[in-house]
Amino acid sequence: MRTFACQACGQAVYFENWRCNQCGATLGFLPDALRLVALQEDADGCWTAAAPSSALHRPGPLARFLSRRPEPPPGDIEGRRYRKCGNYAEHNVCNWMVPAESDEDLCIACRPNRTIPNLGQPGNPQKWYRIERGKRRLVYGLLRLGLPVRSREEDPEHGLAFDFLSAREAPPDRPVLTGHANGLITLNIDEADSAHQERIRVDLNETYRTLVGHFRHEIGHYYWDMLILDGGRIEGFRARFGDERKDYGEALEAHYRHGPPADWQDRTISIYASSHPWEDWAETWAHYLHIADTLETAAHFGIEVEWYLPDGGCRSADPEFDPYTIPAFALIIDNWLPLTFAVNNLNRSMGMQDLYPFVLPQAAIAKLAYVHRVVREAAGRPWA
Repeated sequence: MRTFACQACGQAVYFENWRCNQCGATLGFLPDALRLVALQEDADGCWTAAAPSSALHRPGPLARFLSRRPEPPPGDIEGRRYRKCGNYAEHNVCNWMVPAESDEDLCIACRPNRTIPNLGQPGNPQKWYRIERGKRRLVYGLLRLGLPVRSREEDPEHGLAFDFLSAREAPPDRPVLTGHANGLITLNIDEADSAHQERIRVDLNETYRTLVGHFRHEIGHYYWDMLILDGGRIEGFRARFGDERKDYGEALEAHYRHGPPADWQDRTISIYASSHPWEDWAETWAHYLHIADTLETAAHFGIEVEWYLPDGGCRSADPEFDPYTIPAFALIIDNWLPLTFAVNNLNRSMGMQDLYPFVLPQAAIAKLAYVHRVVREAAGRPWA
């Protein structure tokens, strides 16, 4: 994720912010420009980007930080008019905008919602907010990669839909399971409860479990259908991930009953990835999105990592590039591995779990490179 600033006062702001904590300006994310901006309301209730403040041009630590990765020129959004997404205006669970001329009430991230939580139940509005926060980060990454994000209303055959369901309101014989089926992603909203999420993580012996991780994993299944099965890449997929015609139900049952194969760490990115080729793809896809988003963040903060080895060698990471547009995956992975080693050590210094609790074998790196190639091809971009 890139860094953002309120152009009305120069204050650094988070991607999720809907208001500037310093000057109080209303903020909105413009999906067509991939920018979070301060807004000013027009007489008819529409919004335009506020004029840049002179504070952004004054010398000082904040200005130097913000100039590290400058925003695009303000002229590219000057005069554009927007409305708040319906879920922003009514529920404040979103901070994205909709072009004023659009017939849509919801933004591109909210339009695929088919079922939202029952907001009359205590705690559900807070859970929905956390869910939408993770989903918007997912959609940002997909847009940055140039991948199509269409709802079922826009594309009945290949569109995307989300059901956010509660196990408390489901029939006893129909458990709510997080998963994907033919473009429909279902999420058990209890995943937005940190205590519940941690219990499940421990019960399933997982090293990592987050909302954004769920979204990135399940969307991987959706794009497998679109880019692999329908995209004419099935043979290339099987050469790297295995034969997906292996019975899926039997494979998962065996996985949970007997555990992973002894050599899973030599072949896959996680334990769950070893259960079936579809899950190997989805886990690899999710990690590719993790890597791209985190490297973009590191680049925008100017994070550089360097340490010397006992033999006189040196390992370093200096991601001075845009991971979403770089053709060569080798450059991405060469910076990713030292960066994760550094941030894991920072977490350990605070007595916390590793930020990135994974070890990437060469086989998994090759699969990540394949995902990179498929994504670049799908977006019509060069790859290497």
